[in-house]
Formats: sequence, structure tokens, C-alpha cells
Amino acid sequence: MSLRNTRAVRWVEHQYTQSRFEPTRRVWPAGARLAVLVVLFVLVTGLAAGMRSVAGDNPVLSLLVGAVSVLIALTVYAAAVRFLEQRPATELDTAAAGSGLRVGVAVGLGLFAVTLALIALFGGYGTKGGVAVGGALTVLGMMAGVAVVEELLFRGIVFRLVEELTGTWGAMVISGLLFGGLHLANSDATVWGALAIAVEAGLMLGACYAATRTLWMPIGLHFGWNFALSGIFGVTVSGNDDMPAGLLHGVLSGPEAITGGGFGPEASVFAILVCAVPTVVFLRTARRRGRVFTRHQPRSAGTSAAS
Repeated sequence: MSLRNTRAVRWVEHQYTQSRFEPTRRVWPAGARLAVLVVLFVLVTGLAAGMRSVAGDNPVLSLLVGAVSVLIALTVYAAAVRFLEQRPATELDTAAAGSGLRVGVAVGLGLFAVTLALIALFGGYGTKGGVAVGGALTVLGMMAGVAVVEELLFRGIVFRLVEELTGTWGAMVISGLLFGGLHLANSDATVWGALAIAVEAGLMLGACYAATRTLWMPIGLHFGWNFALSGIFGVTVSGNDDMPAGLLHGVLSGPEAITGGGFGPEASVFAILVCAVPTVVFLRTARRRGRVFTRHQPRSAGTSAAS
């Protein structure tokens, strides 16, 4: 390894260290940090989307692009937090990554499996054609990048900094609505679908972050849900009708209230009901752990880390 590469690796590793350090500059107000970080991550989101479009339906390229997107997004976030907020990115403590991702992915997969089982029980889901392993790998790479970038933006930046301005409840509502609104840009988007996403995903993922104060579990949950949707069961994700085919080719039929129609199962009433359960559990856990805050409420240095 060359000296230049060694320095680059050390710089990346330095961004994730949890060692405390003395601030060298004034920390900007929450509103200013929010604006700067949102603009920064809009650029990161655009870069990740551009790389995904280059990868297309190629499984190998998709996995590579997904890994690169994840590394870029995590490192940019950690570096920006160290620079703008003069603190380690405790919400990305690598010691909590393994367990947080494992539990999050398992919960996400399980929640969607239950949702689809309910839809199928009412005759709304079936499959046609064979199995496409390459399609599943393509979706895996794509959804890894999507989950990381969107969670860093909506929970790591929007939720966390809006919480400083409005408290936990305001942060949940605002980040949830913005997260749902993002999906209005999708090809088969509907207002109902966006509202459903805001409630079932925006609130659930915000509550997950509030309970754990780590981004790893929300990232895992987001990835597990999305991968189950498209990568395993082969149904439309959030009104995107141009997704690569997954492991199965799913077919939805029946009332839109049951199947979600062209938006996909996320607009189903079953998705909202199923996701309401972990949302309540996460909120109760956050309250029990003293992690529901009011506006400008003082927080200890460890509030961002998982306990």
C-alpha cells in the first residue's frame, strides 16, 4: 500500500473514532448546521443516484456501487459532524454497528413479510415466472446505498437537528412528512402513498432512532424492509415502477386499500397497521430511557450513542 493510500485509510478511520477532543471552533446554531448538512447530503444523494444509474441492472456493478455509496455517505457524514459540531459522530459508533444492523434488518424483513402475508391472505399477492438471483443481488446493492443515504439525511441530519429546535415530537412529525414528501417524486407516486410512507416509515424510523440514538438500527430496518419488498418478493417500492426484477416476480391484484395499487404495498392499510406496532414499542422504549426531549432541553454527551 502506498503512503498516499495509507494516509487516506487513516483519515477515514479517524472520522469514526469516538475519542473526545477539544473544540477548535465555535459550533454553529442548529438551524445553520441543518441547512449546511442538508445541502451537502442533497449532493451526496445526487452522486449516489448517478452511480446507480450507471450500474443499471448489472448485479456486480450494483453491489460495487452500493458499497462505494455507503462508504462515501458514512464518511462524509462523520467528517461533517466532526467539523461542524466539534464532536465525534457517536450515532455512528462502529461498536454498535453489528448488532444494530442485524436487529434492524431482521425487523425490517419480518415486518414486510407480515404485511405481505396479510395482503396474500386477502388474495392480493401472487407470483409469476421463475426465480432471478441476479435481480436480487442488483436490488441488494441498490437498497444498501438507498438505506444508508436516506437514513443519514432524514434521521441523522433532519430528525436530530430539528429535535434541537422543536423537541422529539416535532422532529418526528417534520422528518416523517419530509420523508413521505420525497416519495412524491417517484413515477407512480400518489398523495395517499406519500402520507402512508410518512406514517409507517417516517414515524417508525424516527422512533427507532429516538429509542436507540444510533443510526445503525434505522439503516438496517430501512434496508430490510426495502430489500424484502423488491429484492425478495418482487413488488413495487414506493411507486417506483422501473426497479430491477427481484428474486420473485410479484403480482398484486385487488382493492387498492389492500394492495396499495400502483404505489405498491407501502400504500396498503396493512403496512400502516403493521408498522404502528414497532413505532409504539420504540417510543415507549425512548420514554423509558429518557430519550424524549423538549425544545432546548439540555442533553448529555452520551445521548447520541446507543446504551
